[in-house]
Amino acid sequence: MIDKKNSIGKEERAVLVALIQKDQTEQQVIEYLDELAFLAETAGAIAVKRFTQKMEHPNSKTFVGKGKLEEIRDYIQGKDIRVVIFDDELSGAQINNIEKVLDAKTIDRSDLILDIFARRAKTAQAKAQVELAQYQYILPRLRGMWKHLERLGGGIGTRGPGESEIETDRRIVRDKISLLRRRLAEIDKQAYTQRKDRGEFIRVALVGYTNVGKSTIMNLLSKRDVFAENKLFATLDTTTSKVVFETTPFLLSDTVGFIRKLPHHLVESFKSTLDEVREADILLHVVDISHPNHEEQIGVVNKTLQEINAFEKPILTVFNKMDLYEKNTFDEWLEPGTKEQILEDLKERWQRETNGNAVFVSAIERKNIDTLRSSILEKVRLMYKLRYPYKTEFLY
Repeated sequence: MIDKKNSIGKEERAVLVALIQKDQTEQQVIEYLDELAFLAETAGAIAVKRFTQKMEHPNSKTFVGKGKLEEIRDYIQGKDIRVVIFDDELSGAQINNIEKVLDAKTIDRSDLILDIFARRAKTAQAKAQVELAQYQYILPRLRGMWKHLERLGGGIGTRGPGESEIETDRRIVRDKISLLRRRLAEIDKQAYTQRKDRGEFIRVALVGYTNVGKSTIMNLLSKRDVFAENKLFATLDTTTSKVVFETTPFLLSDTVGFIRKLPHHLVESFKSTLDEVREADILLHVVDISHPNHEEQIGVVNKTLQEINAFEKPILTVFNKMDLYEKNTFDEWLEPGTKEQILEDLKERWQRETNGNAVFVSAIERKNIDTLRSSILEKVRLMYKLRYPYKTEFLY
């Protein structure tokens, strides 16, 4: 009964909406909306206007206040704006109430991320993971989302459904969730067997916020062509390669990027991808040092690693995009000595923060990659000594 379609069409015009709540600053919300705009762009939409409102708590019926909702309605009328995107999760009832006023498709950040994941999924596993997350997102919203689903082409026709139809769809969605969980359990078994069959090689996993350059670094280190582009969630499927530095082999895996407010349905659905992180011996935490919010992004990744019990592993922090950092930070008139001192202070600070486990590179310009290789090799060899002291052939 439910016909799920992508939430965003190509080149749709959109407006963005966010609340400035009591525990947030206006600058923080501006930065969140910047990321939401990037998410919308990744999904194929153009954000043409932003609306914010200061409220202690979201309105239980319409998320924003009545006056703000009317302001949004007045703005979008006659402007061919097809979708309104809220930065926080909406209930089905809120979506229904908002759409009654705006007469425009309304989605939230979770729905937008799910849409991007659906577009990016290529393998059977990734597709099943995304579909499971979509159904888990829809289930608690069925009653409030009927009008929403009909506008997207779903539902049972032009009539509003009765109670029996809603209950039927709930049963269908629950059955589909059970089926997808069984399918993913089988895929997870196969993936676990494949991971066990990798032998005694030390495993290294690339982790980090989305769009920090993990796939580019993967390509440099493994000499293979992993898809990489300047968009969020460019890759969903874990890619693993055997890499040999000097005479020491190890397995290197690229994993899906993290993001703030990542829907918990996706975290649950992408369990097998997270297993690759959990079962790794060493983590390479890639950071986009040029991003103005890189410290907050580090916090998001560290929190996620803590949630999946992977934060205590040996971690090498790879500060990527140093070329962009210098371009964004330094003016042409700056004295070379001052520039060098700023860079030295930056590096000293993060070496302290990471207990000496930091490397600064530009993957796109291939700067300092040899230092990165040496740092990885040192950690891999140490892990072999601790794990397999009799495997001397891996150590030299």
